[in-house]
Amino acid sequence: MEPSYKQPVSVLVVIYTLDLQVLLLERADQPGLWQSVTGSRDGEETLLQTAVREVAEETGLEAQRFQLSDWGYQNTFSIYPQWRHRYAPGITENTEHVFGLLLPKIVPILVSPREHLGYMWLGVEAAAEKCFSPSNAEAIRRLIR
Repeated sequence: MEPSYKQPVSVLVVIYTLDLQVLLLERADQPGLWQSVTGSRDGEETLLQTAVREVAEETGLEAQRFQLSDWGYQNTFSIYPQWRHRYAPGITENTEHVFGLLLPKIVPILVSPREHLGYMWLGVEAAAEKCFSPSNAEAIRRLIR
């Protein structure tokens, strides 16, 4: 049987409120590393379908109930060495498509314990500072530009 590799195409979904509180999730596989919702495309899903699925899996939120938008840009970056085994041999870069999910206010989150240890809501700059990923921090900072 062929191994099942992740596609090097993913989404980053910045979840935030009208008063600019940003949701961050702590990675279960790397405690202390905080990020927005991220995940690779499955099969032939559209990027929007990937964003909706990842938001549901990682937070328990139904993205369709809120304002989900494609921010119209992507980042291509080197896959961190500790995660390269998840991709086909020779794949070293991923293209991440950026989305935002606007909530009217802070809502309860149901994290997937397989993926995340916990969550927090922070203001834009504090959230950007706490993110381990430079592209995630940049996406968050776009909220105040």
